[in-house]
Amino acid sequence: MESTEHELREEHLAKCLALSNSAQWNQNEADWRLMLGIGRGWGISLADGTLAASTIVLTYGNFAWVSMVLVLPEHRRKGYATQLLRVALADLKNRALTPILDATPAGREVYVQEGFSDTWGFRRLQLNETIAALERSNAVRPLRVTDWPELLALDARAFGASRERLLRSLAARLPQTALVAEENGILAGFLLGRDGREARQLGPLVARDALSAQDLLTGALSAVVPSLYIDLVDREGNLRIWLETLGFAFQRPFTRMAHGPAARAPGDASLVFCPAGPELG
Repeated sequence: MESTEHELREEHLAKCLALSNSAQWNQNEADWRLMLGIGRGWGISLADGTLAASTIVLTYGNFAWVSMVLVLPEHRRKGYATQLLRVALADLKNRALTPILDATPAGREVYVQEGFSDTWGFRRLQLNETIAALERSNAVRPLRVTDWPELLALDARAFGASRERLLRSLAARLPQTALVAEENGILAGFLLGRDGREARQLGPLVARDALSAQDLLTGALSAVVPSLYIDLVDREGNLRIWLETLGFAFQRPFTRMAHGPAARAPGDASLVFCPAGPELG
């Protein structure tokens, strides 16, 4: 069937959502609207108007997140994903932006062939059952308007660039999980969350230490009910064990990858406990 490559716009929103639903991914309409609003996307549509494939890039400082590399199940193995990925990479090369992404195991094999290298990993944990009440730390409180300058400075250090528009959007999506931890009047970390198609997702979680990260997760888990996703960095084995004792189960691994032989992930990974999600960074 004849196909056409084109840019993705808000008019394609419903078809984008159908595409991610077909892959049983967690994005909902608000996610797609956000990504199309702050990023640039490309799609492949068939003669009957079906959106068969997509790719989006989200620009952050001097790098860009490659996201939503999707193909309808019945149209896979036709080269659509590689075609759009190469369009995105050419666009980023022209803009002198380093491509970064979070890959599933299957996607990683494709990205290695296109010049991406591994940096660090994380794993998705899922909770389906309600847990017993948790005692919240006095160091954790709801996010205030006055917290934003300090929060954004900490996040930029952790992530490697400003992503203010994204964070402010997430803070409004699931406000009961928009939390900060304080230590001696200094912001020790923050957590945001969002609703999804099949589960709420907690993240990003940026913190100066593991105790603050656990306190923030405790606060959020006290405020929302399952189903829940948490993407936890691999280095935090003790936090993972704690979450598993609460009933979280492993779902799938991800690898953060950067493009180019000498490329590395931006930011200070030691401050990142939970990414915002593989589609957002």
